[in-house]
Amino acid sequence: MRHAVVLLVCLCAFGYFEHANAEEQEKTEEKHFSNETSISLVNTTGNTDTLSLAGKNEMTYKFSDKWAASWIVGTIYNEADDETETERYYTTLRGDYSITDRWYVYGLGSWLRDTYAGFDHRIGIGPGLGYRFLIGPTFFMITEGGLNYSYENYADSDVDSEEFAEGRLFARFDWQFTDKTKFSQGVEYLQNLEDGTAWKLNSETALITSLTDILALKISYSVFYNHDPQPSDLSKTDTIFATSVVVAF
Repeated sequence: MRHAVVLLVCLCAFGYFEHANAEEQEKTEEKHFSNETSISLVNTTGNTDTLSLAGKNEMTYKFSDKWAASWIVGTIYNEADDETETERYYTTLRGDYSITDRWYVYGLGSWLRDTYAGFDHRIGIGPGLGYRFLIGPTFFMITEGGLNYSYENYADSDVDSEEFAEGRLFARFDWQFTDKTKFSQGVEYLQNLEDGTAWKLNSETALITSLTDILALKISYSVFYNHDPQPSDLSKTDTIFATSVVVAF
């Protein structure tokens, strides 16, 4: 009887540790890969003034404690009376390496097509350095500085295309003020290093509320300012107000 009890305790302990290991492995696997898909109702102003639908998908994979990569793909498209009124496509591929808990380096590649803002396509590739000023759990803040090679092909301009070195500064502040709700503010500044009058400023202000473990509601306001658009008669400022349903896992 005593042997049976000992055997039963051993089996229970083995089952417990197997279950704990399985849960830990599942958590580890969840930390490696994440995906976020959003469908948005979008109101654009500036070079276009429309109400349309948009989609965005962001995949992130953490290879190790130091290495991570992400890929973003998105589009905004609207057509009325057989005429395209809004057409914006973009993708970003990025790799990050953490030097310490706060310092990190990154490599960034991006592509944009937005003919209504003057770009048949725009490409930016370059490295940079980042620092995490605030690392939670309530407040988060990062800053980045980098150098890009940029190529711009214009949709309707006297200048067909330009290629130049570009400086990049970026900052983002996140405030997790409840377990389910977060405020986020990001600002990016791009400076043409060959022409001081050619610079861009991009901003996104967002409020995200979790509805379930995988479903969230996001309200965002984005501003894209181009100080030297091609052609020059284009509006310098485009804005996007979006209400999005976000699915994350």
